Amino acid sequence: METLIPVINKLQDVFNTVGADIIQLPQIVVVGTQSSGKSSVLESLVGRDILPRGTGIVTRRPLILQLVHIDPEDRRKTCEENGIDGEEWGKFLHTKNKVYTDFDEIRQEIEAETERISGNNKGISDEPIHLKIFSPHVVNLTLVDLPGITKVPVGDQPRDIELQMRELILKYISNPNSIILAVTAANTDMATSESLKVAREVDPDGRRTLAVVTKLDLMDAGTDAMDVLMGRVIPVKLGIVGVVNRSQLDINQKKLVADSIRDEYTFLQKKYPSLANRNGTKYLARTLNRLLMHHIRDCLPELKTRINVLATQYQSLLNSYGEAVEDKSATLLQLITKFAAEYCNTIEGTAKYIETTELCGGARICYIFHETFGRTLESVDPLGGLTTIDVLTAIRNATGPRPALFVPEVSFELLVKRQVKRLEEPSLRCVELVHEEMQRIIQHCSTYSTQELLRFPKLHDAIVEVVTSLLRKRLPVTNEMVHNLVAIELAYINTKHPDFADACGLMNNNIEEQRRNRMRDPPSAIPRDKVQAGHPGFFFSVSEQTDSGTGNWRGMVKKGEEGTTGDRAVPLNPLPASPHKGHAVNLLDVPVSVSRKLSAREQRDCEVIERLIKSYFLIVRKNIQDSVPKAVMHFLVNYVQDCLQSELVGQLYKTALLDDLLTESEDMAQRRNEAAHMLKALQKASQVIAEIRETHLW
Repeated sequence: METLIPVINKLQDVFNTVGADIIQLPQIVVVGTQSSGKSSVLESLVGRDILPRGTGIVTRRPLILQLVHIDPEDRRKTCEENGIDGEEWGKFLHTKNKVYTDFDEIRQEIEAETERISGNNKGISDEPIHLKIFSPHVVNLTLVDLPGITKVPVGDQPRDIELQMRELILKYISNPNSIILAVTAANTDMATSESLKVAREVDPDGRRTLAVVTKLDLMDAGTDAMDVLMGRVIPVKLGIVGVVNRSQLDINQKKLVADSIRDEYTFLQKKYPSLANRNGTKYLARTLNRLLMHHIRDCLPELKTRINVLATQYQSLLNSYGEAVEDKSATLLQLITKFAAEYCNTIEGTAKYIETTELCGGARICYIFHETFGRTLESVDPLGGLTTIDVLTAIRNATGPRPALFVPEVSFELLVKRQVKRLEEPSLRCVELVHEEMQRIIQHCSTYSTQELLRFPKLHDAIVEVVTSLLRKRLPVTNEMVHNLVAIELAYINTKHPDFADACGLMNNNIEEQRRNRMRDPPSAIPRDKVQAGHPGFFFSVSEQTDSGTGNWRGMVKKGEEGTTGDRAVPLNPLPASPHKGHAVNLLDVPVSVSRKLSAREQRDCEVIERLIKSYFLIVRKNIQDSVPKAVMHFLVNYVQDCLQSELVGQLYKTALLDDLLTESEDMAQRRNEAAHMLKALQKASQVIAEIRETHLW
């Protein structure tokens, strides 16, 4: 299990290459207030002076420190291969393969890199510095040194520096795979420890918190840290370890860390003899190593699952970005063919991505035909907009100057054409709705079906333009056909239509039965309704009696000068005076409206015409309801399906357009490269974990 920590270091190296922290690896996070001795603890673990020192805030960026233990044999081999002169060395991630054997130079590089990002006047940054130390004197550990907790901004620090610092610390210690190393100075009250307080927020049970008490040698005279170290003040599950740091004087005088550790051991033996073997820097290093190894072992199963899930996700993401274009001609043809196929499949209902929130494609076209268009036609009243006076006027105009014995057929044709014409507008609206839906299918295919097109915005725009142009060209052709369907119905009124003949026969039987009933029991005149005769030729007197029972209008029109009253209507304005009295007669004068009742003959004639109109209208409406969808499918939908691919190929598949159409969006290549690198890192990480299983380390 000793080799588990190097495995985590190897995983850390893998993810460092892609600059991502999507995997939360096990590590030890050091938390404490400013000047609590955090940096001294880390240097004691390393055994070298590597961190910037001074007063106030010194650590202003997270430092991810990987300690790698190397055996003498491995050290010699590595030194020979890389030309390294020395038994200890360090490497930064940001300086690539540069090797530092001078630890003063490492400290200077940390200071320079900190100022490069955070400025030179106490500013902080959450961008970490990665440092790896190779030494035969260290144990395998991964530590994160965070800026010290502060309350008051200094220098050019922002006013909310306390909040920023808190968010930075929580970002690292909230990682459930981390161990929190809470550092507190012994010469402060343990109950007011800021590090333990913030650790308890994310680890209330204390299962991954280890407390370190520093500066044991600086406590007030007459006091000691026995109760604190024994856990009597604040118990910590993972334990409390006390250490003695180098003083600032020791640092200034270049006192070696090794000498400091010896002095620490002497102090603990003298001051805390019963606890000496459970405190001190060496014990802390062994404890951290043990805790980290056990923690890694517990985290590996979940870590493996997380890596595999991410690898699958990035593989799908990379597939959606597509591969780099090598054969542009083949790629263009493939994309055009795929778009055309997806467009047709959306209409046919066989598309890979089926919309679940609303009707789309062929389903919506079907809905337009049978619900929207069908219901609209059914809502059209066969006699809508046609008044009784219109029917009566048409009958009279069709008789000419001579009274007719029968209802003229011309009046029926005139009126039924007027009603049939009303079916043209909803039919053209049906074409418009289908055209709009076929436009929407373009966007649907671009968004859900052929995401590869998003790589090539110019190709996407060109395809949309070609399909839109094709639909635009077919729209007038389809409208013309629908217009002709209505015109065909208007061109010839087929009164011999079987359905219409049956209706006429039934109507004649009803009329004959009514006539026989009237002969048995002559009915009194029952007005159908009051009408306003406002059309030319309707200035006449009304009598409910017919002339010799012929049933025509004879006898209805009386001489204007007769003064009989009876049932006839009295004109509102009398006719002009007789020319014998000196007045001229204008025969083209249009009489004003008068009110009168319909005669029985007029009422019967109007009813006959209205019934015939309704019967024939229903026949035509049925024809239109059937033929318009067929025309739209043939001239618009099916035509576009059949010609779409050939149209796209003819317009776009040209050598001169290849480079322009297959120009990727600016960020697509970058995103594809990032996804490829991340997938490669995840696959490599998966191999590393697989090796652990093979070697029975897990």
